[in-house]
Amino acid sequence: MFPPSQNGPFELNLQALSGVAGSISIACWIVVFTPQILQNLRRGSAEGLSITFLLIWLAGDVFNIVGAVAQGVLPTMVILAAYYTLADVVLLAQCFWYNSRGQKKEEDEEHLVEAGHLNPATPLLKGEDEDVVMEMLPQQPAWMAALSNAFAVILVCTAGALGWLLTFEIQAGDALPPKAEEGLTFSPLGQTFGYLCAFLYLASRIPQILLNARRQSCEGVSILFFIFACAGNVTYVLSILANTGGGGEEQGGYSRYLAVNASWLLGSVGTLVLDAIIFAQFFVYGDGETLEV
Repeated sequence: MFPPSQNGPFELNLQALSGVAGSISIACWIVVFTPQILQNLRRGSAEGLSITFLLIWLAGDVFNIVGAVAQGVLPTMVILAAYYTLADVVLLAQCFWYNSRGQKKEEDEEHLVEAGHLNPATPLLKGEDEDVVMEMLPQQPAWMAALSNAFAVILVCTAGALGWLLTFEIQAGDALPPKAEEGLTFSPLGQTFGYLCAFLYLASRIPQILLNARRQSCEGVSILFFIFACAGNVTYVLSILANTGGGGEEQGGYSRYLAVNASWLLGSVGTLVLDAIIFAQFFVYGDGETLEV
């Protein structure tokens, strides 16, 4: 790869590509949990999500913060890791809230049955209630859902690119371009947490895949949640690979830079492979939200 040129404020080069990709990645991860949170609110349930999936993902994000800070990697990585952790906590709180409400409802119904206080108008099974609610939720044709998802992704990616352009314009008046990182070295602590975080990210998808397979359904899981996750990971990897100045000017600097960031690359690329399995499950099982036409 060749180093990016510094000629002209609007020249498109690898360093600019790295910045744009990093900004788009941040935009995707900022909104990644929004579709799932909104879907849970609309359904009044988080039944489709694996709590184990979210807990392992949260642990990975915590290790990601420690590893990124210890290793001194791109600020983009640290910002993303901190935001992931906050968003994980919000989604987990929502899931625990809905699950506790559902459990309490089941216990109340069991007490009514045991006490013999049911009347003919009282539903006997919680599942029947949920089936009726699901039938009442509005459904849309598959093509319309795909178009809506594509529009959302394009909108977020455009916002990310415009955000980078705005930042670039603000910094364009600087007399000197930012210096590349020098003396890039391995941090044993940072690398340890980086690989732990990569392992946890890979492991996190497995409980959700198994839950979908056991239920033979992806109902309750937002496909846009995983679309944004994939878009965020793809642009995240691109932002690292395109940052050809990340290792400084010394010989072999870029190779060293890639080696330092290998754990984060592994985590992102690996989850893309596992997310492909989840997309296949959406295709085979359906999500209960769209109508096939």
